[in-house]
Amino acid sequence: MANLRLEGLRKEFRDGTVAVRDMSFDVRDREAVFLLGPSGAGKTTTLRLVAGLEEPDSGSVTIGDRDVTHFMPRDRNVAMVYDKHSLFPHLSVRENLAYPLRIRKMSQAEIDRRIASVLETLQIGDQIDKMPRQLSGGQMQRVAIGRALVRDADVFLLDEPISHLDAQLRARMRLEFKRLQRDFNATMLYVSHDQLEAMTMADRIVLINKGRIEQIDRPQELFDRPQTTFAATFIGEPAMNILPARLAEDAGRAHLEVGSSRVGLDREWLDNGGEPLAPSEEYLMGARPQQMRLAQPGEGGDGLVHGKIFAIEVLGSRVVFDIEFGDSLVRVLTTGDEARRYPERIGAPIGVRIDARYVYLFSKRTARTVRQARFTEARLAA
Repeated sequence: MANLRLEGLRKEFRDGTVAVRDMSFDVRDREAVFLLGPSGAGKTTTLRLVAGLEEPDSGSVTIGDRDVTHFMPRDRNVAMVYDKHSLFPHLSVRENLAYPLRIRKMSQAEIDRRIASVLETLQIGDQIDKMPRQLSGGQMQRVAIGRALVRDADVFLLDEPISHLDAQLRARMRLEFKRLQRDFNATMLYVSHDQLEAMTMADRIVLINKGRIEQIDRPQELFDRPQTTFAATFIGEPAMNILPARLAEDAGRAHLEVGSSRVGLDREWLDNGGEPLAPSEEYLMGARPQQMRLAQPGEGGDGLVHGKIFAIEVLGSRVVFDIEFGDSLVRVLTTGDEARRYPERIGAPIGVRIDARYVYLFSKRTARTVRQARFTEARLAA
C-alpha cells in the first residue's frame, strides 16, 4: 500500500461549472478517509481525478513517491469500486474475480492464491461458481469489492458502493468494510453522502461543499467541534439547531438574546475562546437536538424558549419534537418516556430549555465557529 496526496486540485467543466476548487488533503498509508458531502459537492469528480478518469486544470495527485497527475488510469495502480456492481453478467464469480489478474498476465497459481484469500475474507466461497444473476445484492457487492481487492493496488477508491442496498444490508456491509480495511491493510478513499457511513467507518473525514473543503477531522472531533455552520448542520441526525442570537450584557452578566429569551453565558468561555467578540456583530447560536430539553409551558428561568408544537416524529425509543419558535423551527430529541410528559397535540404550547454548556456560537457574516461548546473543552481535558 501507499499514501495518497492531493495538492491544489481544480476542475472546471466546459459549461463553466467549477466542480473542485483547491482540493488539498492526504490519505495516509493504510488509512480509510471519507469524502463526505451533499450531492453536487464534487466528491465523485475528486475521485475520478485521483483515478485518472478526469484531467485536472491545475494541481497534482501523488501516490507513494510518484506524481501520477498525468498518468493513464492503468498506470496508477489504483482499484475502483463503483456505486453499481459492474460485474460481467456472462462470467461466474470466479471469472469475475480472475479477470483483472488475467489481463495483467499473472500465472494461474498466483490467480488462484489471490482469489482464495479474497473468498475467505469476503465469505463468498460457496458462491464461486454462480453467475451474477444468481446472487443477492449484497453478494454481488462483495464480488465487486473482491475484484478490487485481488488487485493488490496501492490505493482503493470507492464511490458510494453500498448506497443502493437496503438499510439492513447497508448496516452489515458497514461492518464488513471496516473489517476488510483492517484485514487488507488497505489505503482507502471512500466517497459518500451518508454521514452514518462516514462516522462509523472512517479514520478521518474530508467534509466538502460546493467543491471546497469545509473541515478535515476524525469523526467524533467533527461532530464535537465543527468549524463552520455547514459542518455543524451536516453532521448529526437530527441536525444542529441554528438560531439568530445577539450578544448582550446586563449588570455585568453576559448572555445571548434568542428572540425574547436569554441564555446566560460564562464570561471566561466568551473571553478565552479565540478572536474577541463584538456586541455589534451578528451571531448565530447552535445547539444539538439531543442537548436541548423540553419544558412545560408555564416554566420560567434562564435559557427557556417558548414555542408551539409543529410536528412530532416517533422513532421507536426516541421522539423528535419540531417546535415553532418565531420564524425558526427548533428540533428536540428526547426519549419516549420523557415525551409522554408533554402534549402531543399539534399547535400546543411547549417550552425548550437551552443549556449554555452545549451552546455553539457562529459568526453570521463568515459562517465560521467563533466559540465551541463548553462541554467539548471538558471532553478534551479528560
